[in-house]
Amino acid sequence: MSNLDDIDIRLIAELRRDGRASISDLATRLKLARATVRSRIERLMASGEIAGFTVLTRADVSAAPVRGLTLIGIEGRGTERIIALLQGMPAVQAVHSTNGRWDLIIELATDTLQELDDTLVRMRRFEGITSSETNLYLSTRRPLKRP
Repeated sequence: MSNLDDIDIRLIAELRRDGRASISDLATRLKLARATVRSRIERLMASGEIAGFTVLTRADVSAAPVRGLTLIGIEGRGTERIIALLQGMPAVQAVHSTNGRWDLIIELATDTLQELDDTLVRMRRFEGITSSETNLYLSTRRPLKRP
């Protein structure tokens, strides 16, 4: 965040908590005049600091309630083959290549823990996967942008 003062930071924090808050509500929460809040939002949008607003639908929070990340270590040069296998699995939402200890980070989403476990068992059987670690999401504070 460049050239943001305390008011801008507080305003952005309030908008992250509730992107649908009215100018009046924001002004009350921040103890500012409505005109100040409006002009600040307009300036932040014009400068690109606020790139847009998003909507979280019921489907976003209820579909595939079991979510997590699996970190995968791969031996040799089988990464492209393993990525292709992973992308064919219904539970796999995204595959990210990375550096460091792990070669891939996999975003998973299933309806049940059993489905997640079944997916992990299948993944771990892929030839070339040498290690994995899975972390479940317990809560999400703000939604990820979807293409």
